[in-house]
Amino acid sequence: MNVRAACLAARLMKVVATMRRFGLSEREQERVWELWGEGTSLRGVARKLGARPEYVRRYVNSTGGVKPAPRRRAKRCLSEREREEVSRGLARGESCRAIAARIGRSHTTISREVRRNGGRERYRAHDADEAAWGRARRPKCGKLALNAPLREVVEEKLEERWSPQQISGWLGCTYPDDLAMRVSHETIYLSLFVQSRGALRRELCAHLRSGRRTRRPRGRPAPQGQGRVREMVMISERPAEVEDRAVPGHWEGDLLLGKRPTGIATLVERTTRFAQLVALPDGYQAEPVRMALTQSICSLPVQLRRSLTWDQGKEMAEHARFTVDSGVQVYFCDPRSPWQRGSNENTNGLLRQYFPKRADLGGITQEQLDAVAAQLNGRPRKTLGWMTPAERFAELVASSPG
Repeated sequence: MNVRAACLAARLMKVVATMRRFGLSEREQERVWELWGEGTSLRGVARKLGARPEYVRRYVNSTGGVKPAPRRRAKRCLSEREREEVSRGLARGESCRAIAARIGRSHTTISREVRRNGGRERYRAHDADEAAWGRARRPKCGKLALNAPLREVVEEKLEERWSPQQISGWLGCTYPDDLAMRVSHETIYLSLFVQSRGALRRELCAHLRSGRRTRRPRGRPAPQGQGRVREMVMISERPAEVEDRAVPGHWEGDLLLGKRPTGIATLVERTTRFAQLVALPDGYQAEPVRMALTQSICSLPVQLRRSLTWDQGKEMAEHARFTVDSGVQVYFCDPRSPWQRGSNENTNGLLRQYFPKRADLGGITQEQLDAVAAQLNGRPRKTLGWMTPAERFAELVASSPG
């Protein structure tokens, strides 16, 4: 095989390697990100593409679930068309200065281009362009890989189960004048999910709320509860003061279920996002739920227990008696409308980091729940200007008469 044939074979192999990554063509890779962004599962993506599921999973995991940014040629670099002009000029015997003047480039640029790609006799435009494209690939180190003090702080907060967004916001408040100690939450996620960046340890993913190791797209339907409760007072009759969150003392609640028949009750104050967790050692039937909620909410000052918004689960069948015992009016959400209890839904999602689905919650004591609630209430929140729910709630308790 002569040199020219060997070059053609190598070029063909390079094209094939570019066209197919992890067994997927470029078009299939684009389709993966389209379907993944629509919320389709990886197995569903593979089924629609007619590809093997392990190919799709391996490809998505290699990028941390984040679509790679398309590569672009810098304007200061020679284009393939300009390299064709260089090749033609060399074939005609022109000097580098003459070629540079014709295409509007510096003669030193043309001289270096020819010298690094085989000289006047061996220069080929296509080969030179491919070589330049390969040299331009730079796996740059991320900020967390280069900044050890920042990396240590981020790892410490991740181990305390802070979310990347909470860490980023807290850093901005704690180090307002030190840009070296600032990092975006997206950088933290990428450093966790894309291990080739060489910044954060992979095992820190276990401290994320979801425990996932890839970014997941939005768009998946949320789980919806069912139940039939008599004499419900619907959320449409709830006072207007509840909506703007200006008046404290309005709560949202729900059950967090584990291995059946175990679960816990969760309460979230709408103004401060302060959470109370309630143990249900006797199960989540209507009577034990009523008794446990009454005991928990009556521990608060009267000014901080005005209303409770719940879904239409049958565990609140004794809502009328709960209102008599606690003085807290219960309002029920519309069917299949979890956003009407948005703060509670968000908190329940955070709690899955502590209490995974199908975990046995029957042996969880109130003391253990109080410890988890304290940790959750000690995290800074973006919606509170990076104050913690505990700090805001303490202000309200201190200002409450009696």
